[in-house]
Amino acid sequence: MSRSAPRARRLAGIEPFLAMEVLERALEIEAAGARVLHLEVGEPDLPAPEPVVEACVRALREGQTHYTDSRGLVELREAIAADLGRRFDLPAQRSVDPAHVIVTSGTSPAMLLCFEALLDPGDEVVIPTPHYPCYPNFVRLCGGVPVFVETHAHDGYRIDVDSVRAALSPRTRAIVVASPANPTGAIQSRETLAGLAALGPPLVCDEIYDQIVYDGARVCSALEVAPRDGPSAPFVLDGFSKRYAMTGFRLGWVVAPPWAARSLQVLQQSLFISASSFVQRAGIAALSQGEATLRANVQVWGARRRRMVDGLRALGFGVSRLPQGAFYVLADARRFGADSRALAFALLEGAGVGAAPGIDFGAAAEGWLRFCYAVSDDVIDEALARIAQALPALEERARANAAP
Repeated sequence: MSRSAPRARRLAGIEPFLAMEVLERALEIEAAGARVLHLEVGEPDLPAPEPVVEACVRALREGQTHYTDSRGLVELREAIAADLGRRFDLPAQRSVDPAHVIVTSGTSPAMLLCFEALLDPGDEVVIPTPHYPCYPNFVRLCGGVPVFVETHAHDGYRIDVDSVRAALSPRTRAIVVASPANPTGAIQSRETLAGLAALGPPLVCDEIYDQIVYDGARVCSALEVAPRDGPSAPFVLDGFSKRYAMTGFRLGWVVAPPWAARSLQVLQQSLFISASSFVQRAGIAALSQGEATLRANVQVWGARRRRMVDGLRALGFGVSRLPQGAFYVLADARRFGADSRALAFALLEGAGVGAAPGIDFGAAAEGWLRFCYAVSDDVIDEALARIAQALPALEERARANAAP
């Protein structure tokens, strides 16, 4: 008698991360000898700051290859707290206690720690959408239920506080906020963030793209407007991957509410032990010596943003406004096909261009594609040229499929 392999039931609700599926297929195509232009993943093509690399190498040579405190090196946690105070001009009563900072191996483990601490089976988390693909997967993996509140391109993907209020229930345990957001680049106003914080459930704020902003925009942190203690105090997640082009270093953090800091520490001890010690030294160098590189990178990405948006609009994609932050364009591609997954793989196989399917970011983004512009001008121009050659056939097929 045959038996099926055992598989946890909760895995049935975990969706593939389609941007990574596109990347992994692209790597197969490249291994076969073809050249793929990568606009599918959020990875800057610029190098990490030289002091960061030097600090990492020096730590390795000095034998700093052992466990650290599960929360991270004291020096790094102090540097993170000081950096947050400078970035957001936090008064003393809102300053970050380094004891409440948990350093993690990227921001994704920080999300896992937060939702493990917050959720019992059946508890709900409100997620504005379009959203980063992994948010609902983390919620489901921890036994929770994601509840989506749609945002819209025509008003800059502003989160409507009343809509979030209507989505709350007695089982709501958190509200997720990303600002600037992936995939939209939207920045939420101070008024919106304060309104969300006043609803009661703690905010889980993903601030990984803070400082990657354009046209004089400024990000408001939950640390500025939410209660700093009690059950409504926020979880603030951040890291080094994006602003310092350190994706492969895998280094992030969470500022935990006082009530949750010890719980997250215990979870970190069991699940991850600690972030890599030599990578933490690189993080200290990034905070102390990476500002000039960050400012230069943002200038470069700002120019590439305009290049990408202008090019996509010229090809017939819908982009209603320039992204305010991050380094993505979420473009309406429905004239070329309603199935964004099929469209993304058609561009990959037919044109050698990687793009992230809109459905990866929730049903609200189906028919859209996300393009990352943290790549060189030459790559952007060549990608647009390749897409231009592929689009007529895709558009014709879309018209045929839409015909009665």
